[in-house]
Amino acid sequence: MGSFFDMLEGRLSSRPPRPLNLPGLMLRESSVLVPLFEREGVPHILFTRRPAHLRHHANQFSFPGGGRDPEDSTPLHTALRETEEELGIERTQVRVLGMLDEVPTTTAFRIQPFVGIIPSDGQYRPSAEEVAFILEVPLAGLRDPSLLRTEKRTVRGVEYDVHFYTYGSHVIWGATARILYNLLESISDLPLGARSATAG
Repeated sequence: MGSFFDMLEGRLSSRPPRPLNLPGLMLRESSVLVPLFEREGVPHILFTRRPAHLRHHANQFSFPGGGRDPEDSTPLHTALRETEEELGIERTQVRVLGMLDEVPTTTAFRIQPFVGIIPSDGQYRPSAEEVAFILEVPLAGLRDPSLLRTEKRTVRGVEYDVHFYTYGSHVIWGATARILYNLLESISDLPLGARSATAG
């Protein structure tokens, strides 16, 4: 049997991501990297908390990413550029495994999430302008159903689920939690304790 990351890569390649279908809404393109890594044989996921001074989603947990700039040739280029700017992880150090479903935000963005493996050494160089705190969580720890709470919200006449993950004193919600929910659904039957491939 292959490693967890190899199995995840196969799973993502066999399930093309679903694009958003929201007729009449003009949403700006954006993308994020869902950063995974292995430490002591255990797959982890990384979140960043946005600083309080930011105009959008201040103090919320997020994945590195942002709006697509004109010079970004692809959405993946946006995700890797933003990861480099926010965490100091060079794009050549990321092994991209695949994509998850597109997710809308209440601030009129459409997010294309990319899943990738980053180095496990924890040698980040966070941007003080964009990152207030880095949270590393074992993926298996987020599978506990007691961590998840779901509420119904209506935005622009459309009702949808809002997920909240409470991990210790940290609450992950909004678009980031929806992306996490999609990822956890994708790996619900995959073992998380085995040795895994590393970035590079």
